[in-house]
Amino acid sequence: MGFGVFIHRPDSIYNDRPAEQYQFPRPYLRRAEACVGDWIIYYEPSKVDGTRGYYAVAKVQQIIPDPVTADMYLALIEPGTYLDFVNPVPFNGTDGLVERGLFNDQGRISGRAQSAVRPISPADFNRIIDLGLDTNGSLLPRVDEAGTGFQDEQAPFEFEPSRDRVSYIGSRIVRDRIFRRIVLRAYDERCAITGLKLINGGGRAEVSAAHIRPVEANGPDIINNGIALSGTAHWMFDRGLISLSDDLEILISRQVNDLDSAQKFINKTRRALPPGRQFELPHPRFLQWHREHCFKQ
Repeated sequence: MGFGVFIHRPDSIYNDRPAEQYQFPRPYLRRAEACVGDWIIYYEPSKVDGTRGYYAVAKVQQIIPDPVTADMYLALIEPGTYLDFVNPVPFNGTDGLVERGLFNDQGRISGRAQSAVRPISPADFNRIIDLGLDTNGSLLPRVDEAGTGFQDEQAPFEFEPSRDRVSYIGSRIVRDRIFRRIVLRAYDERCAITGLKLINGGGRAEVSAAHIRPVEANGPDIINNGIALSGTAHWMFDRGLISLSDDLEILISRQVNDLDSAQKFINKTRRALPPGRQFELPHPRFLQWHREHCFKQ
């Protein structure tokens, strides 16, 4: 077992779904097999416009031959392990190259930097994780004064030198906090259903980060499985009283007992307000799951 880096880009020709699988050709098989049972970091190359650099972490569960394409393989990601970074990490940081194992004996960047699948040292893995999960200045979690509704747990987040980064990555409390920060930032702390951006007296956003496909149903902690919702909208979404079409039209269940009020509750466009960037949009695969398993038509 060993840590690794998988190169992925949004316009990839490969059958990649970063939270679920990564497709690669035979030449990378041995390198990918070395990562089974361990963690990899996703990297978006510099040629991608607005590249995120190192942007997520996930655990490789197993490698299988691609059942559709000859001489191709799939690295299957262990469910519930994918996690977007709070802060994407650039290839060259303020202190220089963050993946220092790419230097050759002459102190130059080696050809390994072009390898779509490559090993990474524990020191480089820890450095990138520390930078990617640094939450200094993070959004304050919403806490309902009455103690009801949706409440986000707080947890200390600074890494101690003696503590294992992997234990943080796997912590549900930590993952929820990271997911909340990523989703609220994408939606500018605004409820996608109502369009309201409400900040309470304590400086906390009165909005929560909802998983479209819940964690309990193997929904991943990836930005396009998230949406920012106010308390009432979150309650209705979780109970299937509202849902979204693939083009973000807001669907209202026939089981809503006060349809007129529900119609007035949603924003005037009658579509969920989108996040700021294309890759942050709710994925149709997760929206379809919600319509088929939650929405009460």
